[in-house]
Amino acid sequence: MREVRRTRRLRTVPVPPICVLDFDGDLFDGLVHDGTAHPAVDWACFHTPMVAVRRLGVRCGVVPRTIGGPFAVLVAEQLVAAGAKVVVGLTSSGRLAPALPLPSLVIATEAVRDEGTSLHYLPAGERVSAPNASLTAALADSLAAVAPVTRGLVWTTDAPYRETRRQVRHWASAGALAVEMQAASLFAFAQARRAAIGVVAMVSNSGDHAGEQFDTGEHAYRVAVLNGIIAGAAHFIRTRRTSPSARKTTR
Repeated sequence: MREVRRTRRLRTVPVPPICVLDFDGDLFDGLVHDGTAHPAVDWACFHTPMVAVRRLGVRCGVVPRTIGGPFAVLVAEQLVAAGAKVVVGLTSSGRLAPALPLPSLVIATEAVRDEGTSLHYLPAGERVSAPNASLTAALADSLAAVAPVTRGLVWTTDAPYRETRRQVRHWASAGALAVEMQAASLFAFAQARRAAIGVVAMVSNSGDHAGEQFDTGEHAYRVAVLNGIIAGAAHFIRTRRTSPSARKTTR
């Protein structure tokens, strides 16, 4: 980041306290198109742009197309180092649990580590990685008014064409709600570095669904999801700042 600042003549300033990794990029594109977001010109990253929005009195950065565990963690590492207090991944995902409506939201509370990036942060013998429970609860509460929300296990695989029928049946029977590509990697990083990272999965497709596939809604819906993420993350930051343990560590 120091070299990016040097070569691009950027100021050394913190990123917004809340940052969203928009894995598909549709939210980012819509915000740019409707003019409600502005470039975060001091974001010191060789690989990605960032736009910033202000909601509920809080500034939030949105970084697009950080798809896959390695790329998502690369950017998350930089965001945390640059001052982000909460990072939330927003991803489309495939349904594994037949009872989930399409579309709906899954707040990941655990992720099956069927990828490679998490091996660099946690021992290989741990089957799942998990985020901060208070953050997932805050996100679930704030997003409940936007769409049906379910909390639970997701299956993370960074090789989408390995999602065979046998694998889908296996992880569905193991209790996984949805499949996506980033959560296990991000949660392993979060556990190792004590970072506050959540994942919101927009369940948009399923092999047993006869209707339109990969539909994550119109721009207005994605903005509503963003607003819910900001509200939940802001509540988490306020609660953590005022908790007895937080006050004790700042003395």
